[in-house]
Amino acid sequence: MVKLNRIYTRTGDKGTTGLGDGQRRPKYDVRVAAFGTVDEANAAVGLARLSVTPQVDAMLARIQNDLFDLGADLCTPDTGAKLEYEPLRIIDAQVERLEREIDELNGELKPLRSFVLPGGSPAAAHLHLARTIARRAERLMVELAARENETVSAPALKYINRLSDFLFVASRYVNDKGAKDVLWVPGQNR
Repeated sequence: MVKLNRIYTRTGDKGTTGLGDGQRRPKYDVRVAAFGTVDEANAAVGLARLSVTPQVDAMLARIQNDLFDLGADLCTPDTGAKLEYEPLRIIDAQVERLEREIDELNGELKPLRSFVLPGGSPAAAHLHLARTIARRAERLMVELAARENETVSAPALKYINRLSDFLFVASRYVNDKGAKDVLWVPGQNR
């Protein structure tokens, strides 16, 4: 259970932050950057929720909760050390749910014949913004996983990869099921 009595603790005033296992890391550490960027993606998803359909909003609400799970997962490195609690981890079932929801939305869309420019409607533009932030989080997570003595679970990496796919499909779905998509025209302004 999370209990926040004080918002400021002063423990980060010297440029470090605490991880879930008690370690302190510099605020520029790639692990901190990864879960911070997951948090940023979550905020962008929250912005998108303001202008989507109830069906997509329900999906995004689940995703926001998952993104807190992902942040908790990344905040507690799997070092093999015994902890006083069971750390929260992303699991395959969360990835599978996201895949089902991608398929549900994508089933109502026509196949693409060009890349889509971010936009078309405010909801789609916000979803595209969330998608690009999720992609940045994914790049940081992959960088973290490649570092010696660092781990990121396979389900966490799958989840963040599927998330950007979901956000792309959802952006098309809220763009009148693709009818309002703005398509890229290569070399149009030459």
